[in-house]
Amino acid sequence: MFRSLNTPALWAVTLSAAGILMVTMGARQSLGLFLAPLDSSTGLGIASISLAMAVGQFMWGAVQPIAGAVADRYGPGRVLLGGLLLLALGSAMTPFMNSTWGLIFSLGLLSAVGSGAGSFSVLIGAATNRLPLEARGAASGVINAGGSFGQFIFAPILQKLIQTMGLMGALWTLAAMTLAALPLIRVVSRPLDHGHKITAAAGPGLRRSVQEALADRSYLLLHAGFFTCGFHIAFLVTHLPGEVNLCGLPPSVASWSLAIIGLANIFGSLYAGACVSRYRSKYVLFWMYASRAVMIALYLLAPRTDLTFYIFAAGLGFTWLATVPPTAAIVGKLFGVRYLGTLFGLTLLSHQIGGFLGAWLGGLSITRFGDYSWMWYADMVLAGIAALVNLPIREAPVFVPAIAEA
Repeated sequence: MFRSLNTPALWAVTLSAAGILMVTMGARQSLGLFLAPLDSSTGLGIASISLAMAVGQFMWGAVQPIAGAVADRYGPGRVLLGGLLLLALGSAMTPFMNSTWGLIFSLGLLSAVGSGAGSFSVLIGAATNRLPLEARGAASGVINAGGSFGQFIFAPILQKLIQTMGLMGALWTLAAMTLAALPLIRVVSRPLDHGHKITAAAGPGLRRSVQEALADRSYLLLHAGFFTCGFHIAFLVTHLPGEVNLCGLPPSVASWSLAIIGLANIFGSLYAGACVSRYRSKYVLFWMYASRAVMIALYLLAPRTDLTFYIFAAGLGFTWLATVPPTAAIVGKLFGVRYLGTLFGLTLLSHQIGGFLGAWLGGLSITRFGDYSWMWYADMVLAGIAALVNLPIREAPVFVPAIAEA
C-alpha cells in the first residue's frame, strides 16, 4: 500500500501530518485518565467533570468545519499554529481551575478547540490537496495511524506522570509536548511540489458545495453512522478508567488498555487505508461498526479481568479511528477534495455531537445507577444501527469534482 508514497516529498508531508495528529489526538484521547485526579483535586464530582469533558467533545467537532473552511481558503499553516498553541494553553491552565465553568473553559473550550484545529479535517485536507490521487488512500491511513500512535504512547506516559508528578506536572508536560510539534507545521503547509500540484477547476463554490452536500441522502447517512462512532469513542476514552475502577482493577489497566487501543488502531488505520483503494468504503464501514456491536456483547459476557480489558481493547482498537479513512474517502468521492476540509469537518461535527452525549451520559449513568450497564447496551445497539445505515450510501460523484491533476 506504500508504493504510491514513492518520493521523499510525499513521505515528508504525510509523516509531518501524522506527527501533528499524534500529539493532538494523543492528548485528547488520554483525557479520561485525568477524570479521577481532577475529581480529587477539585471535589467537583464525576458528573460535573464529565460535563466539561463532554463540552470538549462537542467543541472539538464544532471547530472542525470552521477550521477546515479557513484552511481550505487561506491554507493550513495558521490554523495548525493556532490549534497547537491553544491546546498547550488549555493544558497549562487546567490545574488552576477549581470550578465546573473553569474546567469547561480550559478543557471544554481552549484544549478542545486547539486539538480540533490540529486534527483530521485540516490535516487530511492539507495532505490530500498536496498529494497525487493514487497516494491519498495510503496517506490517509498513515496520518490516521499517527493519531493512534499518539494514544499508544501518551496514555501510559501521562498515567506515569500523574502518579509521579501529580496533576499539574502531568498537564504542564503535556503542554510542552504539544509545543514540540510546532516545527512540523511548515512541512505540512509549504507550497505544493510542482510535480504534484492540484489546481482548481470550474465547480460550485464553498457555500454551494455545503448546500448540495447537506441535501444529499448519502452524506446524511454517513453523518448518522459517524455520530455513533463519536458516542462510542467518547464514552470509552472518558469512562474506561472508571469502568476499570468499578471492577476493582488498578489504574494501570486503564492506561494500558487505552495504549493497546492506540497500538491496535495503528494496524487498523493502515489496513483501512489499503481497503479504501480496494473495496467500497461503505462496506468497510459496515463491517467496522458491526464488529463493535459484537465485541461489546462479548465483553458484557466475559469476566472482568485485566486480560479481558486488554483483549477487548485490542479488538476495539483495530477499528477505533480506522473509520476516518473510509469516511473521508466517501466524502471525497461524492464531492471532490477542493472543500474536503470543510465537508469532512461537518461529518466530524456529527461525530462529536455523539461524543458529547457519550461522555456526558456516561457521567450521569455512573452517578445515578452506580455503573455503566445502560451505556454499554445503548452503545451496542447504536453500533448495529450505524452498520446498517452505511449500506444505502451511494459512492458515485454528485457533481464533477472541483479539482484536476495538473
